[in-house]
Amino acid sequence: MALPFKKRVLIVEDDQEIRNSFSLIVNSSQKFMVVNSYGNCEEAIENITRDKPEIVLMDIELPGMNGIQGTKYIKDKHPHIDVVMVTVYEDSELVFEALKAGAAGYITKSANYMELLNALEEIVKGGAPMSSRIARMVIDNFHVNPNSPLTKRETEILQLISEGKTYTQISEELFISKETAKTHIKNIYSKLQVNCKSEAIAKATQEKLI
Repeated sequence: MALPFKKRVLIVEDDQEIRNSFSLIVNSSQKFMVVNSYGNCEEAIENITRDKPEIVLMDIELPGMNGIQGTKYIKDKHPHIDVVMVTVYEDSELVFEALKAGAAGYITKSANYMELLNALEEIVKGGAPMSSRIARMVIDNFHVNPNSPLTKRETEILQLISEGKTYTQISEELFISKETAKTHIKNIYSKLQVNCKSEAIAKATQEKLI
C-alpha cells in the first residue's frame, strides 16, 4: 500500500537552534516534511511559490517584517496556506493580532515533540490549536462594544483589573512596566469619567466594554 503524500511545512524562525529542532521533529513524522526554513519573512515570501508549503510555522518576532505582517501577506496572496504562529508568550496580545491577520493557530517555542505534531495534525483536520486564554480573547472580541472609547491595550488592562489583578500582576502579565500600567489605568478612568476601580468595572460591565 502506497504511503500518502506528506504535508509540506515551511519554517520561519530566526533562532537557528529552534529552527533545527522543529525541522528534526517535523521530518521524523510520517505525515509531514519540511520543504525549507528561513530566518526572516522576506526570504520565505520570496521563495514561497517555489517551496509550495501547505503549512507555515511562523515566528512572531522576526528581524525586518514581523510574523503578523508576514502572515497577512501570505494569507492575502496564498489563502490556501495555513499559518501557525510560533511564540514565546502564549498570552501575548501579538498572538491575538496574528490570529486576526489570518493565522490558523499557534504553538509555543517550548512545544515538545508531541505538542508540535499534534498541532500540525489539528490544522490538517481543520482545527485551530491555541490555549484557552487566546480562545477566550477571540470570543470576547465578538462580545465587546465596537464603539468602546478604549484601545485594545486599555480594554485588556481593564479586563485584568476586573479579575482582581494588581498593578504588579498586570505589568508582569503584559510585559510592561508598573508605571506604564498606571498610565493606562489613569487614561481608562479619564475616558470612562470614573474615579476608582469599582466604578470603572461597573461602567465597563454595563456598557459591555469588557
